[in-house]
Amino acid sequence: MTKPLTLLVVHAHPDDEVITTGGTLARASDDGLHTVLVTCTRGEEGEIVIPALDTEENHLRLAELREMELRCSIEILGIRSFYQLGYRDSGMAGNLANLHPASFHMADLDEATGRLVEIVRRERPEVLISYNEQGGYGHPDHIKAHQITVAAFHTAGDPTRYPGLGEPWQPSKLYYTSFRRSIWLKAWEMMRERGLKTPLDEPGFDPSRYVDDPRITTIVPIHGYIQRKLDALACHRTQIAPTWPFFIIPEDLRQEFVGHEYFVLVESLVGFPSPGQIETDLFARLR
Repeated sequence: MTKPLTLLVVHAHPDDEVITTGGTLARASDDGLHTVLVTCTRGEEGEIVIPALDTEENHLRLAELREMELRCSIEILGIRSFYQLGYRDSGMAGNLANLHPASFHMADLDEATGRLVEIVRRERPEVLISYNEQGGYGHPDHIKAHQITVAAFHTAGDPTRYPGLGEPWQPSKLYYTSFRRSIWLKAWEMMRERGLKTPLDEPGFDPSRYVDDPRITTIVPIHGYIQRKLDALACHRTQIAPTWPFFIIPEDLRQEFVGHEYFVLVESLVGFPSPGQIETDLFARLR
């Protein structure tokens, strides 16, 4: 039996799997690819954004609640295999939770990489995805997820590294998730013209932050998967309010502004797109 092409994504917390890769995972699953999600922490330090749920009892069991939400999202996105690395959420940068001995931020890099290498060798993905060097926005757990994913890409195929954790397997491509921030700025400007409330109306909003990542190499169309992405986001009730940007954008604008997910190809054993060329398939040159 021929091994299906496999996509493995590494995310820091429950809900991250949807925000930058939800449509891509749903599309890949429907296309017959084997999709694998690795979530590094249980999300204990997250906020509870729905006032009715924001109780002391729910904060004490937040990891349990977020896992339930994650399982809901996984089912909607059609993710085939799921792994939880089991580290504690480190909280935002500068939070005392960063220093918790069980936190992902404090985890030994080699040991944490080994956990991911074992999964890579078991699942044998051609494509790995995680965050960029800044973790997207500087969260300690996102940065650590970046670090172990890059390390696993370079060591999972080396028989001298992590012996006893499975047969070596070398992924072919490594991507970072990305955004085209200018798209959101344009969407909010159009919404404001209709008299709708947007982040542009918030005090201190800085439009200069909304600059595109110039390194984007790959744009995956997800127009047919927008509703699946929204449904998966809605699973994460404790973290994502109904006023979240993906929900408030008018339906007639969604196809234009939410219909793609963006990636940067940083490592490839099968070549890169030509200068100026944009891929639309994470498995380009692998099919």
